[in-house]
Amino acid sequence: MLNADVKAWLDSHRDEHLAGLCELLRFESISNVAEPDGCRPCADWLAARLRGIGFAAEVLETAGRPCVVGEFHAGVDLPTVLIYGHYDVQPPDPLELWDTGPFEPTVRDGWLYARGADDDKGQLFMHFAAAEAWLAASGSLPVNLKILLEGEEEIGSPSIEKFLTAHAERLAADALVISDTGFFAEGQPTITSALRGLASFEVIFNGPDRDVHSGLEGGMLTNPINALARLVAALHDDDGKVTIPGFYDDVLPVGDEEKAAWRQLPFDEADHARQMGTDALGGGERGYTALERNWLRPAVDCNGIFGGYQGQGEKTIIPASAGVKITMRLVADQDPGKIVAAFEKFVAGHTPPGIKSEVKVRHTARPVLLATDSMAAGAGLDAMAEAFAVKPVFMRCGASVPITEVFQRVLGLDAVMLGVGLPEDNLHSPNEKLKLSQFYDGTVMAAAFLENFAERFKA
Repeated sequence: MLNADVKAWLDSHRDEHLAGLCELLRFESISNVAEPDGCRPCADWLAARLRGIGFAAEVLETAGRPCVVGEFHAGVDLPTVLIYGHYDVQPPDPLELWDTGPFEPTVRDGWLYARGADDDKGQLFMHFAAAEAWLAASGSLPVNLKILLEGEEEIGSPSIEKFLTAHAERLAADALVISDTGFFAEGQPTITSALRGLASFEVIFNGPDRDVHSGLEGGMLTNPINALARLVAALHDDDGKVTIPGFYDDVLPVGDEEKAAWRQLPFDEADHARQMGTDALGGGERGYTALERNWLRPAVDCNGIFGGYQGQGEKTIIPASAGVKITMRLVADQDPGKIVAAFEKFVAGHTPPGIKSEVKVRHTARPVLLATDSMAAGAGLDAMAEAFAVKPVFMRCGASVPITEVFQRVLGLDAVMLGVGLPEDNLHSPNEKLKLSQFYDGTVMAAAFLENFAERFKA
């Protein structure tokens, strides 16, 4: 059980923690815009806040947005926990769809609305509150605590691997906590144990050196749009299976016990389809449930397609070029490098005479499978159960959190994903929000984790 004085301190300082979070949310720390730079002022504020709690903290440069590093040394015989979070946020557009300003934090009906309320400022701030409570109530922490906050997660963390490598000794720890995920559903505490990897591409088909008359040249020239449509159609067979040779070769099977546990989760496919504004969940491979298709099977999706005339009326041309943006979500043990090579070969094999194809690799990230039987995972399960009064379950996630794999590879640390967001929090969308009860209970969870891990480490 969490130290009673720490729990009481958290309960009695909720208003102050909400005010601090609102102050953090007012920074327009959008990482994909150069001006105005809201990231550096936000980083400076975070470092100052950590120093005010009692940490040694500084803002450190990267090739892009700065990182914030905070440290509190509690004792040479104590274990060390590293907390990771990100202070950058997605752009708020379209602004007209927000009920209140995206950087004007507003509480309505028990929810806090603002860009970053869930992803990830609200969740990282839980750990600030937990550390502050321990120091205020007991004068120290049960562990040595390090905090790393980056400002480029929303643009793929391009600087973080180099930063981690350069500061590996300073950031060494016995456990890693990332709070950038969420519950499967409200009332069902959940720890994510696997994340899909990513390979994203842009494919360009170039035909004639200019747009040409479709009457004068039609039937002679290869039309880039027609050819590209055939490529896209060839990516899947009639059963939804990806047809790229070798695509499934390294997919790691999932045990029946884990899949059986998923079937106990409160998920109704028809209801979920209605929530998405459609009549069925018809994507992916036949023969698997919707959750299995999203969590344990890889997927290939077209994100955008372009080419030719897009204006009003008609323009009878064969366009000079056409393109498609594609993302592939990968599962353990798929290798993004092998997938890239297989896809490039696939495109070459589907490039007809008269077309020159170009495959641009935009981004890759390895899939992540996390330990569920470690000391840190056990401490996380107990902390979440105590804070939310319901036994947590493990789940997988169809999305990618690339930084998790980088920590695994560079620092040798499996993360414990202690996220408290809810599916309805509108991540990356207008009216992003965080339920205040999730935030307050999340601060208890964060504080309890530190004590639980220290006790398990000593045992």
